[in-house]
Amino acid sequence: MIEMWYALIEHLFPFAWANHSFMKNALLAVLLVSPMFAIMGTMVVNNKMAFFSDTIGHSALTGIAIGVLLGFQDPLLIMVVFSVLLAIVISMLKVWTTTSTDTVLGAVSATMVALGIVILSRGGGFNKFSRFLVGDLLSITQKELLLLAFSLVGVLILWSLMFNKFLLVSVSPSLALSGGIPVRLVETLFCISTAVVVTISIQWVGILIINSLLILPAAAARNISRNMRQYHVFSIMITLISGIAGLLMSYYWSTATGATIVLFAALFYLCTLIVKPQLT
Repeated sequence: MIEMWYALIEHLFPFAWANHSFMKNALLAVLLVSPMFAIMGTMVVNNKMAFFSDTIGHSALTGIAIGVLLGFQDPLLIMVVFSVLLAIVISMLKVWTTTSTDTVLGAVSATMVALGIVILSRGGGFNKFSRFLVGDLLSITQKELLLLAFSLVGVLILWSLMFNKFLLVSVSPSLALSGGIPVRLVETLFCISTAVVVTISIQWVGILIINSLLILPAAAARNISRNMRQYHVFSIMITLISGIAGLLMSYYWSTATGATIVLFAALFYLCTLIVKPQLT
């Protein structure tokens, strides 16, 4: 299967970058990650949960640290488990405490980042984990591509089953509750799914910028969309174009791939801000 993908890219794109296996893997990763981030990002923006996804991203440092302490060579599984537990805890704190959500998220984020850095920096060993900060999309393997493919399928299934409930809860929790929808459970499920998507993608996108890739395309799409269908379509298109353009330009500019992709997404966002008044 992967050989067919390699042959297709070499046939369609007679450029120098297409001769490298790591670029072909990275391009496939972009095609898998983009729809996933675009779909999740629409509801994250709709629910005003940008700070939540940012908290999960930064808290990944503690997940990595726990994995290292437990002796795991690849801390991804521990990171995912930790992010799911953290998402549940945050959802519970939002209900149990009278403190504002932003304050709760800020406190959790600051604590988890500090704890992760303290554990990982013991003995001066933090440098080997710095790749998680900026990401390394070009290092993605075929096995990891399979993981992304399964993740995308999981998101699509979740969306097909739960989209209406997610949307109604985000628009009017009281109306959703009167309709028999378990609002807290639905909110927690969305938090968990967002946490899993963010955590799985961190090692290739980077802790410092992953929230931007989740938020910017969806925010840009919202500026120019008239309905939910357009919102999703534009978000996917912007994420895909930003991902492909950022990947290719990072090759020619010799820059960090994740950050370059985010810059293209930011450019889209600025353009939509300019044209938004003309559409209203």
